[in-house]
Amino acid sequence: MAVSLESEPHLSFTCFGAVLGALLTLAACSSGQSDREAQPVGTDNGPSTGTPTDPGPGSSQSSIEPQTSGSSSTTDTSSVIPTQTASVSAPDMPGTGPGPGVSSPNAGGATPNPITPGPGGVGGQSNAGGAAPTSHGGAGGDTGGPGGFVPMGKYCTYPSNVDLNDLQAAYDDWKETVVTSEGAGGFLRIRKPDSGSVIDSTVSEGMGYGMLLTVYMDDQEIFDNLWKYTKQYLNENGLMHWEIDPNGSVIGQGAASDGDEDMAWALIMADTKWGGQGSLDKPYIEIARDLINAMWDHEVDHSRADMLKAGDQWGDRDVTNPSYFAPAYYRLFGKVTGKEEEWNRVIATSYDVIERSLNAQNGNQDNGLVPAWCDSNGTPVEAYGGAPLHFQQDSTRTPFRVGQDYCYYGEPRAKAYMEKISSFYTNIGVANISDGYELDGTPRPERGQDGQQAASFVGPAGVGAMFTADNQAFIDEAYAAVATLELSAGTIYYQKSWTALSLLMFSGKFVDLTEQ
Repeated sequence: MAVSLESEPHLSFTCFGAVLGALLTLAACSSGQSDREAQPVGTDNGPSTGTPTDPGPGSSQSSIEPQTSGSSSTTDTSSVIPTQTASVSAPDMPGTGPGPGVSSPNAGGATPNPITPGPGGVGGQSNAGGAAPTSHGGAGGDTGGPGGFVPMGKYCTYPSNVDLNDLQAAYDDWKETVVTSEGAGGFLRIRKPDSGSVIDSTVSEGMGYGMLLTVYMDDQEIFDNLWKYTKQYLNENGLMHWEIDPNGSVIGQGAASDGDEDMAWALIMADTKWGGQGSLDKPYIEIARDLINAMWDHEVDHSRADMLKAGDQWGDRDVTNPSYFAPAYYRLFGKVTGKEEEWNRVIATSYDVIERSLNAQNGNQDNGLVPAWCDSNGTPVEAYGGAPLHFQQDSTRTPFRVGQDYCYYGEPRAKAYMEKISSFYTNIGVANISDGYELDGTPRPERGQDGQQAASFVGPAGVGAMFTADNQAFIDEAYAAVATLELSAGTIYYQKSWTALSLLMFSGKFVDLTEQ
């Protein structure tokens, strides 16, 4: 991985005087230029071996604007958005900046470069790496820390105790445990070591998580191989069948929209971060458009105000899963496909359904605990035989997904929801968060016994609290708990995924890179 080292313009002042005999001559003081010109953001000092359709490792171009089908993402230069991420080093790069409290550009404090972390401060006291996280500064550790933490979601308050080494450790643990080439047809897949219809199966949800983590952690080779595996299992609608057994047979027919939307978002981020197509057969942005258009055609209920369906095989049933709603994604989906008005309706309906589901009849009007499954009126419904109705391992994702819409774009309806669920969680306290609740807030633990907790609950609870600095202590405590990598109540695949995803969000890396 090439590292683009950036220097910052600075002023050097030289004063000189001359004394001749008894006469004192004063010399003028002047300011000089930096002795090293700043490198252009987003460039790679190393060689570029790309082609016009695949710019290669030295490229950092994006093709976010809508294009006609089949066009290369690099042909319309007017649509290219410069990125600052192509040469980002691993997120645990130690800080080597001027020192504690310095707030000059990219020196561990406030920075004009929101994507590439500055070199950072040398540490010292907690948060001595620069300005406070709420001011987008660096978080130095007691003994130095990474010093390069630069939160990117401009509306949120981030943990004050972030150490990017925690994120790297969680990612490495996730990768070692669930990424495998076995049964992947020469590519890579995400396995479920202790769960699934068949043990060690793969679900589209997990492939989505894998593509999110690998794009943000700059693992292009793994990212490409995850998509190549996924492509083998696209159905007639161009969407991945939701479950594949360890031997490569489809055992879960039809698509699941949560996995599809995570894949599409990750592909857009891949285009922004890397440009071109890597080792794939077409550009990242074109694959993203294909997925988004397939979702619009088959996973959005156009008869019910464009409500997101749970997948492409649900017909005209009035049922959805609120934890699948990702309003932050839909803003970009509309931009990429030229259907902003259409996807804005999906956003509006997502918030409408969430708000309707929080009512006095359910006993959840003030606590934000959405049902696992409901209809367009927010009424809990049994989507299939034995389907859960309470706030469980699916539902727990809602504060995370809604929280993203506030962190990225400052959406008022997102904040209104976060206020409710954060009030519930902060009153409980991080140490007492259960891995399941009745809608009225009564704990309903599933695997969280004997004090065990689930990262899939604690992480999203912390993210949901990030809308205000008033929750700083809770946010810090949630971060610290997830960063232990020990919140494992639940299945191996799910808890390791949500440990890494939560730390990615806490660390200010999980953002809309096209807006940076």
